[in-house]
Amino acid sequence: MMLYVIGDIHGHYNMVPALLQAQNLIDEDLKWAGGDAVLWFMGDFFDRGPDGVSAVELFMRLQQEAAAVGGRVDALIGNHDVLLLSVARFGQFNETILEAASTEATVEPGDMDEFTAGWISNGGVPMDLARLTPEQAEWLANLPALALEGDNLLVHADSTLYLHYGSTIEAVNEAFRNLLHSDDREAWGLLLDQFSEHEAFWRDAAKAHRFTQVFGGRQIIHGHTPIMKITGALPGTVTEPLLYAGGRCVDVDPGLYRGGPGFVYQLK
Repeated sequence: MMLYVIGDIHGHYNMVPALLQAQNLIDEDLKWAGGDAVLWFMGDFFDRGPDGVSAVELFMRLQQEAAAVGGRVDALIGNHDVLLLSVARFGQFNETILEAASTEATVEPGDMDEFTAGWISNGGVPMDLARLTPEQAEWLANLPALALEGDNLLVHADSTLYLHYGSTIEAVNEAFRNLLHSDDREAWGLLLDQFSEHEAFWRDAAKAHRFTQVFGGRQIIHGHTPIMKITGALPGTVTEPLLYAGGRCVDVDPGLYRGGPGFVYQLK
């Protein structure tokens, strides 16, 4: 069984098929071709790029196709996914957003509610909200926050925020699911605030080790922070993961919205 991960898409769906085809995970018709391989998407389908919904559609379909032949396609929930869901649930300016989507107009945060303003300020795309279906929203709200694949601990964010939600993977995932099905605006806002933490394990292998002691695994695989933001690499030059913290962490966010070419990382 081969294990692959792909980092943050951020609405750049147009780049995804070629990346998956390069690893023979999908064919020219965008159908699953990976057999019994396992593919994980690390979160952040949306924002900063024109088409997050098509990426969701693709992964939802591939999930079913892979399962039918003994493979597996899964995804983690990212903060930008939570942000879009918060607007869908609480946004007071959704009619304005939907009108903007129909006219391809830009929208300014202005005096909008905190969730809508935060979404727009972080690259929210009106067309994503307009196209998001209830089925897709429910699928997103049920995505796990953490996963363990062998010795690999998969998380979206290089952050310790998950420790606030439980001391086991199962507990954290249940807490996230419950929150994302709730109308607790304060809890949603707190989660989004906590997601603002980046680089928690950078140059701190001890903290990464403590994190894996709680949740398992020996190596943390994450997205959330573009590799070029950490290394200062020029856009377009990041073509492989960043291994750091004494080999305990692997950053797989290629920075697609910053001009990165993207990659699919094969773990084993």
